[in-house]
Amino acid sequence: MLRPSKKMLFAIEAVLDIAYHAGGEPVQSREITRRQGIPRRYLEQTLQQLVRAGVLTGVRGPRGGYRLARERRRISVGEIVRVVRALETAEDPYQDMPASELGKQVIRPMWGDLSEEIMSRLDAITVDDLCMRAYKGGIPSEAHQKLDFII
Repeated sequence: MLRPSKKMLFAIEAVLDIAYHAGGEPVQSREITRRQGIPRRYLEQTLQQLVRAGVLTGVRGPRGGYRLARERRRISVGEIVRVVRALETAEDPYQDMPASELGKQVIRPMWGDLSEEIMSRLDAITVDDLCMRAYKGGIPSEAHQKLDFII
């Protein structure tokens, strides 16, 4: 858990992209690919898993795409990480590995504690927090181009 996988980083980037660039319209996967450079083979599968987990909502049709299923302040990075980890592996990779008593009783529990601490920190970071970092960092958003004020 200390080194995030490509798929995990891509998932966080994709959700942040949707939150940051959505405006009033759904965000299409090809837009995310264009802006973030995420390969579509990673993106589509991950987006569908995030829809199943209730992080995103899929919108069908020619102007369809993805939008957040909840307010961005109610979606944590930890939640996204858990969805991707479940997609990557359903098993404990260390369960069947041989280990000494020191490894079993000291090292693995220590590693488990560190993983729990990291997840706790990730649970405290919301997609809204990341959007605010992007805004403060001067990253332009395409959301203003998608807003429609015609009455």
